[in-house]
Amino acid sequence: MFYENVKESADFILEKISEIPETAIILGSGLGGLVDAMEDKTIVPYADIPNFPRSSVAGHAGNFVVGKIGGKAIIAMQGRFHFYEGFSARELCYPLYVMKLLGVKNLIVTNAAGGINKDFKPGDLMIIDNYINFIRVNPLIGEYDERFGPRFPDMSEPYSSEICEKAVKAAEKLGIDYKRGVYALFNGPCYESAAEIRAFSILGADAVGMSTIPETICGNFLGMKVFGVSCITNMATGIATVKHSHEEVVRVANEASENLCAWMKELLSNW
Repeated sequence: MFYENVKESADFILEKISEIPETAIILGSGLGGLVDAMEDKTIVPYADIPNFPRSSVAGHAGNFVVGKIGGKAIIAMQGRFHFYEGFSARELCYPLYVMKLLGVKNLIVTNAAGGINKDFKPGDLMIIDNYINFIRVNPLIGEYDERFGPRFPDMSEPYSSEICEKAVKAAEKLGIDYKRGVYALFNGPCYESAAEIRAFSILGADAVGMSTIPETICGNFLGMKVFGVSCITNMATGIATVKHSHEEVVRVANEASENLCAWMKELLSNW
């Protein structure tokens, strides 16, 4: 039944678009501005898609946007889903299964994250080299369908080194400063405690957030090349000198989105 539901969702989208996208972008809080750089756009609201979940978080518009960047057909998720909204791990990744049936081969995941590495500052953009799943929930647990991917997918390279190299070249060409590091998943919706951040730091995390890892795992399972970027919107608890707020996260992400958009446009133009 799951496969049939996904196919119904994909078929609905295929009826709305004129070109099959090979690359998908998931846009985190405050990072939806990349949609403005797209040409020949078709907007498909999540609410219109059969069987599709819906996000309720500020800064997440809730649309699939299909268009072109740098001449390449792109499908962008303008808003994602989170554990703290009450979705199951599989529901979080439902859009990726749909993308698979649409023909997507490359996945770019972006997010707003808290900085743990003290060399970082708000507004920095971090290439995600690897991840730590602190909540230990895996979106692949449960019913298995071999039509999507292997039962035991390899995670030795969760983020494509090939795309990372292209992203580095694109950033250097544009003069965009970037960091590299390990992203840690925290379920939220509360921000982390100072003690938790100290523990995460000892275990090797450079940034922490409430998304991205389920999509990374599922994207690899589905045979996609995955690339991840975190926008450091605040320093984590115990490092920051002020209390956290989602409004501030979205504000900083909006300010950083200009660099992120230019970077992704250059990357996609030279895919």
